[in-house]
Amino acid sequence: MSFTLRLAAVLSAALILAGCTTAEGDTVADQRQAIQEMKQDALTKLYSLEPKARTQVQQAVGYAVFSNVGVSLLVVSTGSGYGVVEDLRTGGQTYMKMLSGGVGLGLGVKDFRGVFVFTTEEALEDFVENGWTASADADVAAKSGEKGGAWAGAADIAPGIKLYQITENGLALQAAIQGTKYWKDDELNANSDLNS
Repeated sequence: MSFTLRLAAVLSAALILAGCTTAEGDTVADQRQAIQEMKQDALTKLYSLEPKARTQVQQAVGYAVFSNVGVSLLVVSTGSGYGVVEDLRTGGQTYMKMLSGGVGLGLGVKDFRGVFVFTTEEALEDFVENGWTASADADVAAKSGEKGGAWAGAADIAPGIKLYQITENGLALQAAIQGTKYWKDDELNANSDLNS
C-alpha cells in the first residue's frame, strides 16, 4: 500500500473516531443528563485542584464545561466532544459540540475536561451564538500557581475567556486547544426549556 493510501486510511479512521464521541444515552433527555453529570464531576474536580476557581466561576458572566476525547494516529490527531454553556445572568443553558484536528506524531487517546470561564457578556454571547474556533497555533501556557495570582492554572485563550484544562494528572500547564471548533448542538437544544 502506498504512503498516500495509508495516510488517507489513517485520516479516514481518525475522522470516524472523532465523530463517534457523543454524550451517553439513547434519548435527548438521557444525553442532556449525562452532560449535566459530566459538568458537575468536572467542576468538583476543578474546585478540588484549584479552590479559587469556585469563586471565579460564581462571579463570572457564565461558564462552559466540555468533555473531549482526542485520538492520535501516527501523524494525525483528532478530537471531539460535547458540553454545556451556562449563562449565570439568565440561568439559560446551551448544549454544544466540539471537534478538533491537527498534525503531529503520536499514538494514543487523550481524555480531558475543559472549563471555560467567561468574564465579559460579549465573550459569552459570541461563543454561544457564533461558536468559536481556536487557531492552529492556539496552545497557550496556563499561569503557574506561584506566578498566576487569582487565575493560577488558567489560560487566557481569548478576550474575556479563561480556560482550565483538567486531565487525569490534574490541571494542564499547557492548554491544548489548537484547531478546535465549538458550535451549538441543534438536537440537544431543540425544545429545551433549559436553553435561553
